[in-house]
Amino acid sequence: MSKRLYVLFAFLLLLKLSAQKENISSYNVINVTYHINQKSFVYAEGQLRGINDFAYPDYYEIKGGIGYELSDRHKPLIGIGRYVNYKEHSLDKEEFRVWLQDVYDLKAGKFKFENRVRAEKSWFYSPAKDEHSDRIRLRYRLNVSVPLNAEKVKPGTISANAYDEVFFVTTDEPLFARNRVFGGLSYQIDKIFSISSGYLWQREFAESGNKNIHFLYLGLSLNLDRSGLKEINLQTAD
Repeated sequence: MSKRLYVLFAFLLLLKLSAQKENISSYNVINVTYHINQKSFVYAEGQLRGINDFAYPDYYEIKGGIGYELSDRHKPLIGIGRYVNYKEHSLDKEEFRVWLQDVYDLKAGKFKFENRVRAEKSWFYSPAKDEHSDRIRLRYRLNVSVPLNAEKVKPGTISANAYDEVFFVTTDEPLFARNRVFGGLSYQIDKIFSISSGYLWQREFAESGNKNIHFLYLGLSLNLDRSGLKEINLQTAD
């Protein structure tokens, strides 16, 4: 595709968002994976998003977990996190979340298919209303990644990845609450650092009306390995 077609596509996308009164939002992530040994690993992540205003953050989250590799393709994990929303520069809602996760990978040639299932329990507090609530949510994500200039991911590799994730809330209506679609590129700088960027479309479903959010994603990943023997794995938007 020529540069002119890329510019035309970007212009049409921005024109469509403007017509729908939807803005571009920011989605910034840094995550760290540390392999304690051949099987066990810990994971930590921080996120900062500007949803209503690209340049002004109104959401952040800090989370972490511990996982165990049953095999190179099967990695369950348990995690906890704190999530905070702001509205008009004031604290709107706080969330504490715990979750169980299972990831199973399948490979076909250079392509990697990551299947992720997650079950979450959340507790919310809204200080303006002094209200407490909770939620149980189930998520499934299929992520497809492929290295573009190498047979596998190694320093200097550019990779493409795309995923679709669906969210189901069992304690509220509607049951099908959210859909995320992501597409982007990543670059493996060395054995530790990788950067990634892309576009993430999020569709929120609610009885009061549906909402689209368009994110520009930027991520930095660190993969630390005490033994120095682990294969490099791509980290994707969460």
